[in-house]
Amino acid sequence: MIRLYRAGCAACESVEIDVAGPWTMPPDTLWIDLIEPTREEDIAVEKALGIAIPTREEMSELEASSRLYREGGATYVTADIIHNGDADLPGSDPVTFVLTAGPMVTIRYFDPRPFIQFTDKLERDPSLCATGLEMFLNLMEAIIDRASDVLAKTAHKVEAVGNHVFSDSKRVGFEHLVTKLGRAHIANARIEQSLAGLARVFAFVGFDDRMDQTPEGREHLKSLASDAASLIAHNQAVAAGINFQLSAALGFINIEQSSIFKVFSIFSAVLMPPTLIGAIYGMNFEHMPELRWATGYPMALVVMAVSALLPLLWFRRKGWI
Repeated sequence: MIRLYRAGCAACESVEIDVAGPWTMPPDTLWIDLIEPTREEDIAVEKALGIAIPTREEMSELEASSRLYREGGATYVTADIIHNGDADLPGSDPVTFVLTAGPMVTIRYFDPRPFIQFTDKLERDPSLCATGLEMFLNLMEAIIDRASDVLAKTAHKVEAVGNHVFSDSKRVGFEHLVTKLGRAHIANARIEQSLAGLARVFAFVGFDDRMDQTPEGREHLKSLASDAASLIAHNQAVAAGINFQLSAALGFINIEQSSIFKVFSIFSAVLMPPTLIGAIYGMNFEHMPELRWATGYPMALVVMAVSALLPLLWFRRKGWI
């Protein structure tokens, strides 16, 4: 699907491509948004702007030369954008931005919230963007704001898990907490991947010649780069908190398991002497004089009780219990 945003319009409009004839781009177009484009739609935009549209496979490549480059007078930048940020495991998929002498072009195969927020903002204030470059900077601002929101939610979840890990409650579901921390770690890694990609995008776009023609745009770009750097630092602090709490939770699990084994070991040591005494007097030998004593049975019980009590007193003296 192709969506256009034109100067003076209150909303984006969808475009139907007629494969039988060439498509003519309106001269006042500021933004061409390609959403899961077909090959025919790619070709129509390529002919209208005289540029190449990267395929989905090319967008997914990780090397910098495939994500940040210039070709045919246009600047191509690709970054992984967070989506489904309200879920426990937010997604992260690439979006390509193409800065041309005319409109900005975006190529994406999903619908992240920053795009929705940005188009809503344009509907409220159509005069917000007058050029494709302004479109790019304001859209990037919406993406950074959304990444900040997702990071704040992740940090809040990690803090809640930390309060639970170090609570005074005797019954803490550590297995459930470890699962939550694992999901937070995955979300944290995806956020950092997205922010690092955006930081590279801002640095690369800073060398675009069009930035020299708009001092306000360059300042806006510097502000976005500063925001990305501060969010990366915050994200790293959250990652350190996740690792610490994960180590603490695993440590508590080990302590809990050690306590259980300690109890079983104490029971085994305490019951060993009485078991030995009971086994001795359970032998079927004929010449055992204690068997004929009137006080033999209670004496055996007393000896068994004393033999069980002595190990407990010894463990208590050593500070083991």
